[in-house]
Amino acid sequence: MKPSLPRHDKPVALVTGASRGIGRAIAIELAKTHTVVATYRGNHQAAESLAAETGAETIQSDIGSATDRDTLVTHLKSRYERLDLLVNNAGIAPRERRDMLDATEAGYDELLGTNLKGPHFLTQQIARWMVEQRRGRIVFITSISSYTASTNRAEYCISKAGLSMSVALYATRLAAENIQVFEIRPGIIRTDMIAAVEKAYDEKIADGLLPQRRMGEPEDVARTVRAIADGLLDYSTGQVIDVDGGFHLRKL
Repeated sequence: MKPSLPRHDKPVALVTGASRGIGRAIAIELAKTHTVVATYRGNHQAAESLAAETGAETIQSDIGSATDRDTLVTHLKSRYERLDLLVNNAGIAPRERRDMLDATEAGYDELLGTNLKGPHFLTQQIARWMVEQRRGRIVFITSISSYTASTNRAEYCISKAGLSMSVALYATRLAAENIQVFEIRPGIIRTDMIAAVEKAYDEKIADGLLPQRRMGEPEDVARTVRAIADGLLDYSTGQVIDVDGGFHLRKL
């Protein structure tokens, strides 16, 4: 679906994995001020719903595929001629949670391809373009799993830890180019990704797992992206922003 406004009326934002959950909330928030291009992998109905609600252009794209990334960037350059904000949100959970001693290489390769390799190399392409523009902002949505060990989904934790380093690398490389790079590190957020274990998380939160004593909502993350999109953090490139109800705090 094409955006309702001409290409130059608003800044342009690309949000990957935006058909549901955190990505959807981010796309809805950014649509208030940006022309939004939203990628999705397979949920056509959710993508159409997002387009109808926000006017975003929705594009089916597997971020883990080099061909799909090339096609996506070529389309953006041709249609919009600019990109002001990239939000790397696309990611998958393991198809099944397995003890790390039983995990498979196939599962590892699939997850790392989507969660780490895909956003790293998409950012490479977008960063080159932003260098030409001499401006831009890039956000990576990672996870508390970047530093919290879950031995029944080791590949997921490894992918998020690697993505955190990708943030630091791009922030360092692009700082002098007037391109700011940020990491948003969500905690336990109420999405369909955690639906199977939501009750268990609710019980742990009630028992004090989180200082703020509530599960996060996708909108909590979206509001943080809003602050970045509005330029409120432009002198804080490389910053890691925890959106986790205080999970990262240590206490005795």
